[in-house]
Amino acid sequence: MTKTISFIGAGNMAYALVQGLQSGGNQSWQICVADPFPEQLEKYSATAATTFVDNNEAIQGADVVVLAVKPQVASGVVSELSLQPQQLLISIAAGINITSLQAWTHPEQAIIRCMPNTPALIQAGATGLLANDHATQDQRALAEQILAAVGTSLWVNSEANLDAVTAVSGSGPAYFFLLMESMVNAGVELGLTRSEATQLTLQTAYGAARMAQQSEEEPATLRHNVTSPGGTTAAALAVMQEGLLPETIQRALGAANQRAAELAEEFGS
Repeated sequence: MTKTISFIGAGNMAYALVQGLQSGGNQSWQICVADPFPEQLEKYSATAATTFVDNNEAIQGADVVVLAVKPQVASGVVSELSLQPQQLLISIAAGINITSLQAWTHPEQAIIRCMPNTPALIQAGATGLLANDHATQDQRALAEQILAAVGTSLWVNSEANLDAVTAVSGSGPAYFFLLMESMVNAGVELGLTRSEATQLTLQTAYGAARMAQQSEEEPATLRHNVTSPGGTTAAALAVMQEGLLPETIQRALGAANQRAAELAEEFGS
């Protein structure tokens, strides 16, 4: 049965979801996209989505409404929506918790909050999901189906755990980009051209990620398996340990987790 999904906000993540839902000629979704800026809607002309500049026009009759706006404007946007309690509201607005969304909608509104990351733009994302008590099993399944269009997803059972998801995977791509950037620069210092160092670094990152995904071993075991005593890898890892890299990463994710909680205070109800 065809379901109607309406996106409020026409940014990159909404576009990624629309493309994912329509990939392979999928006809199970009727898609609407709303944005007050017509220029934001222009790229959707290449999709089968119907576009609107009025949010409430876009959500009429929708089974699912996806909030895809910046957290700074979420309160005003959601408060003006004529949502029906039985409509599922999925929020991908960073830092806006379910308590705030509930306050801006209806006491019995079905709500699922999710935190995707930027690899969703190439259908390789990782997303954490959290549902309120009013979301039915069928609605949870719909949310899973939508997010599966851009990668993998997992359910968590608290706002605190969703903040942790934000710290690990939501912000996570930037951590790997920094490591790649540093490895490329180091390779250049060692005499490689920037093109050579970039090619080697990106392929190594890709290969390591694929090995970790396909293996039943923990990353710590994989690291141990490729580290010969007294070898080059051991020499490099010793420097990283001396520089307290594991502790630095732990503190960095802690800071991201704390900031995620602060955003809820700044932009919430």
